[in-house]
Amino acid sequence: MDEKTIREKLRSFITRELIRDTDYELSDAEGIITGGLMDSFALAEFAVYVEKELGVYIPDADLTVAKMDTLDQMVARVMRDLK
Repeated sequence: MDEKTIREKLRSFITRELIRDTDYELSDAEGIITGGLMDSFALAEFAVYVEKELGVYIPDADLTVAKMDTLDQMVARVMRDLK
């Protein structure tokens, strides 16, 4: 799976399930948590989705605002372990 596909899957999941606004135009570098769009608890939900949908396990140590605040950061983290 390529980066563009991963990015769109993650963007769609975040806007649909976590922000709950499918019309929201989430930019790649926007602070999702620091911007108040979702809380840090939603990161756990995100991690479950990534593991189930893409087969990438993200350890708790990586589920932080510093490491997962933007779509760019999330995509990079998933791509790193994508098989």
